[in-house]
Amino acid sequence: MPGLDKDDNYWMRRALTLAERAASQDEVPVGAVVVRDGKEIGTGFNSPISGCDPTAHAEICALRDAAARVGNYRLTGATLYVTLEPCTMCVGAIVHSRISRVVYGACEPKSGAVESTRRTLDEPHLNWQVEAVGGILQEDCGRVLSEFFSRRRAEIRQRRQQGSGKE
Repeated sequence: MPGLDKDDNYWMRRALTLAERAASQDEVPVGAVVVRDGKEIGTGFNSPISGCDPTAHAEICALRDAAARVGNYRLTGATLYVTLEPCTMCVGAIVHSRISRVVYGACEPKSGAVESTRRTLDEPHLNWQVEAVGGILQEDCGRVLSEFFSRRRAEIRQRRQQGSGKE
């Protein structure tokens, strides 16, 4: 696969552990890790509900953490690993942060802005080019999301049944 790095699976597994952390807090399970020179410099997981912040996507949280740790919002030479294809907002933050490479697991058919709904990183007017690689541990990343939403739907059904007196 073009653009595949020998450490991609390792770092995506790290992002998956962060996705599980989001799920444990009833957030949509997406996790992200920023890596530069083989070292983790930032982490994040979805937290818009708990943080009352619509921008608290895993990618944004990881970029904020990395920028704070290195003392610069420009993260040139870094790779962002994220378990789900980034949305338009996150792609914008990725470009502004000067991330060199984004690696994601599962595609997001409703709002993925790297390849699923649009190819935002390919826009010719962008002043920064980001390499994108998708499908790393895609089945594992997709499974975490599927299991989360299956549980959530089951909980909703159970609450509805309890509320209506049905068993």
